[in-house]
Amino acid sequence: MTIAVLGTLDTKGHEHGYVAELIRARGHQTLLIDCGTGDAPQIQPDITRHEVAAAGAVDLAALMERKDRGESVSAMASSAAALVSKLHAEGKIDGIISLGGGGGTAIGSAAMRALPVGFPKVMVSTLAAGNVAPYVGTKDIVMFPSIVDVSGMNRISRVLLARAAGAICGMVETQVPPADDKPLIAASMFGNTTTCVNAAKEVLEAKGYEVLVFHATGTGGKIMESLIDARMFSGVLDITTTEWADELVGGILGAGPDRLSASARTGTPAIITPGCLDMVNFGERATIPAKFEGRRFYIHNPQVTLMRTTPAECAELGRILAEKANASTGPVTVLLPLRAISIISAAGQPFHDPEADQALFQSIKQHLSPKVKLKELDTEINSPEFAKACAESLLEMMG
Repeated sequence: MTIAVLGTLDTKGHEHGYVAELIRARGHQTLLIDCGTGDAPQIQPDITRHEVAAAGAVDLAALMERKDRGESVSAMASSAAALVSKLHAEGKIDGIISLGGGGGTAIGSAAMRALPVGFPKVMVSTLAAGNVAPYVGTKDIVMFPSIVDVSGMNRISRVLLARAAGAICGMVETQVPPADDKPLIAASMFGNTTTCVNAAKEVLEAKGYEVLVFHATGTGGKIMESLIDARMFSGVLDITTTEWADELVGGILGAGPDRLSASARTGTPAIITPGCLDMVNFGERATIPAKFEGRRFYIHNPQVTLMRTTPAECAELGRILAEKANASTGPVTVLLPLRAISIISAAGQPFHDPEADQALFQSIKQHLSPKVKLKELDTEINSPEFAKACAESLLEMMG
């Protein structure tokens, strides 16, 4: 197996060399890739910075002359991504590891995001204990905390880098089970819709489909959309569209304005329901912005506080949902569970608000195109009846 060891070898060459040596000791080959733009590399690379820059059509000499760190990081990040994508397509690498601080992490993670899900990726970073979403994106990058700065070898860095080298070796050595050839269905789920999704999943699996469930936490929705765009799925069971509530109101689990667009673009048959649009997600209670004081809250756990959406917010969410469905180039069905859109919006529960739910349903019906099939069920979202209706409607559309 050949493992790419990519980084800024002008400032962190010895550290990358140490990792490469450990990988080779395990019987693997390494491909040292230099993405530095400063002094000469501390160790001899297999692929030079000039070759990296050329992969991204970057004038390295001009870049180095300007000595703009931000520009250099951006240029080498895009160039590294182009290079490793080509190396992977040619079958020349089986895994990748990179070490870095801020700039090195930006470059290394950009290269890793250009590689497919399932390809072994380890990013040893000083930033791994913070918000890693911008670096991981929608890919399966393993962020490995460096604990100390990646700056010289010491009693801590030797141990941590050795463990990271072992991690990437273990990943490339592991035999991946053969893929099932069943057609795939994407499903969105939250704790408040788990019962519904699991029941619908059983119906679909009984018909020969494999269902991949994505947690509607912002990142989960983005990943699902990216894989729908890649045309991996025969159908989409979008029961939990809650990320739009966070996107609209300002919660922490928004998935961006493109959420609910991939199935429309690709024409993939889709079920859409307003699952968990009664809630906006925040962190600990003390972290909620002051402008939301006076709203109705529910503490889901010590780290997660939910806020009930208002009738006005629900009306706008209904419009968004309808317009996303209207844009579909393939078959789509919207199903409305009229008695509850989550566990906690049912009668007697903390977020029960018939006025808000009615505003949501009325807005969906007002803005939905006649070409989009609409089904209203006088039941709760987690009832067996609703789950069965979602699964059977999707089966019908997939033909």
